[in-house]
Amino acid sequence: MVTKAVIAVAGFGSRFFPVAKTVNKCMLPVLTKPVVQYAVEDCVRAGVTEIAIVAAAGQAGEQVRHYFSPDPATEAYFRDRGWADKWAPAAGLPGIADITFLEQGRDGRYGTAVPAMIAVDFVGDVDFLLVTGDDLLLRGDGGSDLADLVSRRAAAGSSAALAAAVVEGSRASLYGVVSTREGGAGTRLYSGMVEKPQDWGEPTAFVNISRYLLPGAIAPYFRALRPDQETGEFQTTDAINAYAAGHEVLVSPVSGDYYDCGNVSGWLAANNAVARLTGMTS
Repeated sequence: MVTKAVIAVAGFGSRFFPVAKTVNKCMLPVLTKPVVQYAVEDCVRAGVTEIAIVAAAGQAGEQVRHYFSPDPATEAYFRDRGWADKWAPAAGLPGIADITFLEQGRDGRYGTAVPAMIAVDFVGDVDFLLVTGDDLLLRGDGGSDLADLVSRRAAAGSSAALAAAVVEGSRASLYGVVSTREGGAGTRLYSGMVEKPQDWGEPTAFVNISRYLLPGAIAPYFRALRPDQETGEFQTTDAINAYAAGHEVLVSPVSGDYYDCGNVSGWLAANNAVARLTGMTS
C-alpha cells in the first residue's frame, strides 16, 4: 500500500501571465475546482492518506494552503445566511487528506526534481507518489490511473513505476518520450527518456506525464543530482535514469485523457472536457 504523495505546485505559471502573477497556476479553475484538487483527489483514490504539497513562498503558496485549510469565519458567514448548500462543496476540503505544506524558496535551485528533494524528510523510507499539480488525467469510468499505477507496480514486483500516456507517433516531437524494453507477463520496463525526438519512427509513443511511484530508497539519487549543464535545472528524469540503471521501473499506460493545464490551450481543453463529462451545457 502507498500512503504518501508529493505534489509539486511551485512553478511561476509564466504562460498564464498576467493572471498568474496573482493566482497560482495550480489554483486556476477547471470548472468549479482548481487543477490541484484533481491531483489530490486522484492520490486519495489511490490509497494515499498523507500528502506534501510543495508550493512557492509567499502569496502563491498561501493560496493553496488556504484552500485546503479550515475557514470557520467564511463557513459561519454562509451558514448564518442559510447558504449551507453553497458551502457544502468546500466543507470536506480540510479533511480530504493529512496535508503538509512545504516551501520551495527562490534560492537558485529550479526544476522538476526540487520538490522531491525538499520532501525527502516527509517521505522517509516508504514508497510515495510524485505528481505535478498543474495537469490532470480525466476518466469517465470513475477509475484512477494513480490507483492503476500502484496496483500494477505491486503485481509486477518492480521497485518503481511511472505512468505514461500513449500518443500518435506523429506527435512524439512534442513530448518527452519514454523508451521501454520488454518485461515479464506483457509489461514494459523503463529504459530511458528521449526529449522531443524529431525522427520518431513508431506509430505510437509512450510519453512522460510526470506521475511516478517511487521508493524512499531513491532519495540518494535525488540528493546526488547536479543541475543540467544546458538549462541549469534539476531534473526528476535524471534521478530516475540513475535509479533505473540498477532497478526495474515499470511503465504503466494510462486510460484517462491527459491535459497539461500548465499552458492555456491545455487548460481550456480540460475545462471543455470536464464540462462535457458532467453534462454541462451553455
